[in-house]
Amino acid sequence: MNDAEQARFHPLYESMQRALTLQGKAKATKDAYSRAVRRVADYFDRCPDALSAEDRRTYFADLLKTHSWSTIKLDRCGLQFFYRHVLERPWKWVDIVKPPPRPERLPDVLTREQTHRLLGSVYKLRYRVFFVTLYSTGLRLGEGLALQVGDIDGQRMRIHVRGGKGNKDRYVPITKPLLHTFRKCRKTHENPRLLFPNPRGGAPLMCAARTPMHAGGVQAAMRAAVSNCGIGLRITVHSLRHLFSTHMLELGVDLRELQGILGHVSPATTARYAH
Repeated sequence: MNDAEQARFHPLYESMQRALTLQGKAKATKDAYSRAVRRVADYFDRCPDALSAEDRRTYFADLLKTHSWSTIKLDRCGLQFFYRHVLERPWKWVDIVKPPPRPERLPDVLTREQTHRLLGSVYKLRYRVFFVTLYSTGLRLGEGLALQVGDIDGQRMRIHVRGGKGNKDRYVPITKPLLHTFRKCRKTHENPRLLFPNPRGGAPLMCAARTPMHAGGVQAAMRAAVSNCGIGLRITVHSLRHLFSTHMLELGVDLRELQGILGHVSPATTARYAH
């Protein structure tokens, strides 16, 4: 992009950053939308404020050759934001690019006996306790890793989940055996803040003390456990959330109560587990 185009693009890009902040977008959304605008500017090597419909069709057709539909969707939303809130121009997306409908897949589900066998086969204590936590509470991977010692309310027997999906907080009930497990686990690392800290051997001490376990290591531990148990189903860390939901429904937990525990906005999302 030459100097003249840079001079046009920079103030518009800065306006977009302000608009994203004023709209209250999450950091991940701001990064994705900003990346979308930078990517299209790099593609045309000019400020993307005067793209024709044909320009956009060409761009997305080329992008599809190298990127997934999830990236296409993010870039589409990012450019739409740029046009609506910065350039103040309408954009009919259905005429430009329309990703195919998401396939509705039902998750693979284990029995309670199979689940207990899977959790018991996890070799390292920190991973085993983490998996038991997700299975006992229905937390997402990121929510579990972010748990802090102060989030555990032993008197009210609940976890305070902070900044979950949609940046929403919620309370999740816990059992006495799980609370006892938390206390035993803390004695193995004595981190003053994090419930599942990064092990000291993998990083400098001060750095490890501030960061949780790495998601990649957690996922690798689950793959190893599934392999060791000879389970032929597609079971991942996120499957523990599905297993929690399904087993709670089987035990008679009310669907509306389960919706609150999982943090689902729509009851239809929770109702998938009724299948």
